[in-house]
Amino acid sequence: MKHWTELRTAMLVAQTGTVSAAASALGVHRATVNRHIEVLEHTLGTTLFHRHARGYALTDAGRDMLEVTSRAEDMFKDLEGRNRNRASLLSGELTITALGGIASLIIPAIKEFHIAYPKIAVEFVAEERLAKLEHGEAHVAFRIGPKPDVADYVVLPFYQIRFGLYASRDYIERFGYPENGAFEGHEFVGAVSRPTAHPYSKWMRTHVPQTSLSLQTSEVPVQFEAVCAGLGLGFLPEHEAQGRSELVEILPPRTRWTANVWIVTHVDLHRTAKIQAFLRFVRKDNRQNSN
Repeated sequence: MKHWTELRTAMLVAQTGTVSAAASALGVHRATVNRHIEVLEHTLGTTLFHRHARGYALTDAGRDMLEVTSRAEDMFKDLEGRNRNRASLLSGELTITALGGIASLIIPAIKEFHIAYPKIAVEFVAEERLAKLEHGEAHVAFRIGPKPDVADYVVLPFYQIRFGLYASRDYIERFGYPENGAFEGHEFVGAVSRPTAHPYSKWMRTHVPQTSLSLQTSEVPVQFEAVCAGLGLGFLPEHEAQGRSELVEILPPRTRWTANVWIVTHVDLHRTAKIQAFLRFVRKDNRQNSN
């Protein structure tokens, strides 16, 4: 941390866009800011800023510097509160990313976390795109499928989603119950034209012709609503289907119809107080089901 002062100065120049604004924020002279940037660029052997009439713009090397310095500052802020009353002092933001379809597995932990640490603003970003934790796009990611294999990621098991085949009682009244695995004449909700990442994809492509689809979709939340509405038979997460009186289990969950959910954090921030506090709630035994 020999050049932390210079790094912090450069970070403020990047954030404010001008030497004057950075100098004002630091309470130093403009010449001091310029000297810090010169020392840092000389030490790193690269140019961090493009100078222009309206201020300073980051180079590619400058953006790398800002990313690393911002992470380091976040870690220092967490370190400051480690030995204090964390329930009252932990603050800031916590960004969580996951598919919207597994929100019901995560929201109970977020609720308890919020009650314990009300000063932390939690953001839930629901999207299919995998957030780049190394770029600070999220603090905690929940990912479904094979265990992520990235050198700088800390990966922990969270849940096993078990899928079964279900139908609504309304559908059964109209089409009857498929006896002994005979699905001829029955309608389905799902996708069969191409493989998907869902663990039941192979069964669907083997047993369901395209003409038997009443609704084509690969989105699990859409499948859930469609099956509940009586459009056809469809695979649903067991934890979502249980307790829904309008649903009838056609085929029980099988081992090969299971998808693993992983908790992913970046190694640089994994041990910070804020993330460790959240993990304590999200990994409680009554919520974890990762046999």
